[in-house]
Amino acid sequence: MFRRLFNRNRRNEAIAYSLYGAIVAQARQPALYTEFGVSDTLDGRYDMVVLHGFLLFHRLKTETEQNRAIGQEVFDIFLKDMDGTLREMGVGDLTVPKKLKKMAEVFFGRVRAYDEALTAGDHAALVAAIERNVFPEGAPEGAAEQLALYAESSVASLAAQSLDEILSAELAYSKLPSSPAAA
Repeated sequence: MFRRLFNRNRRNEAIAYSLYGAIVAQARQPALYTEFGVSDTLDGRYDMVVLHGFLLFHRLKTETEQNRAIGQEVFDIFLKDMDGTLREMGVGDLTVPKKLKKMAEVFFGRVRAYDEALTAGDHAALVAAIERNVFPEGAPEGAAEQLALYAESSVASLAAQSLDEILSAELAYSKLPSSPAAA
């Protein structure tokens, strides 16, 4: 009995790490920064990890409790990654927990705003949430709209995927335009 429980936990942990890797890889796609106008800064990259993580969690929320739990494991890995990043940046041990708490609050605020907009089918609310969160100092012309369309298309693509495909970390986010630098 314990062997089965621990093997399942190791399997779920491996799946969660693969999923987190897929989220980060997608969040690092050059087109997000060159074509969509996301700021190529720590904040901009954080926002792209949050957006892509949200898109996965949005897909998993209709699954069984056990499969939704993998989403929690992905979130836990995200926090571990943020902890490590803060420490590498030289943030002191006493300050890291406070910064992580703030990052988690920001994460949940963005997830709530994106989820409410998508659940209501309110494209304008999604654009506004993206503009407010991803482009706090003002979005380049049409950037928030373009990113909202990408998010909505990714929701549809991920919804069309089987759970087995999702759990193998083959996340079908929408195709991004090729950036001139990559061509």
